Amino acid sequence: MPLIILKTVIAADIQTCFDLSRDIDFHTRSLEHSKERAVAGKISGLIGLDEWVTWEAFHFGIKQRLTSKIMVFNSPNYFVDEMISGAFKSFKHEHIFTSEGNTTIMIDKFYFESPFGILGRFANSIFLKQYMTRLLKQRNYHLKAEAESKNKDINLIVN
Repeated sequence: MPLIILKTVIAADIQTCFDLSRDIDFHTRSLEHSKERAVAGKISGLIGLDEWVTWEAFHFGIKQRLTSKIMVFNSPNYFVDEMISGAFKSFKHEHIFTSEGNTTIMIDKFYFESPFGILGRFANSIFLKQYMTRLLKQRNYHLKAEAESKNKDINLIVN
């Protein structure tokens, strides 16, 4: 099963980063190029334990739907969402947050398995792992920018 691990260092508090990571409206904005939108379940706001969302998006020129559910939730350090239906055979996304002073370390561990046996494994190695890595990096880039902007606004108010 392929695994993508990304580490993002963010100059913002852990709660802000944790909440942005589970914010459905923010997720939609961060991946607007794929026209991703929540269409069922929790469709707006902060998703929590045992809640689910169905996403509709265009990937590879095809409209797709994927439903994921929050299976583990420990604010503000950790949560896990897992696919319960969709194009993958399976996926699990661990979101890990730690604080180091005024900085948050955000680690994504994204496990996925493609359908179609050997053809799916071939697709993983040829393009799917790179595609998913790009999507996660794009989301993290936007999350970092948003969290650091919020942190800057707070510092302006305090000073």
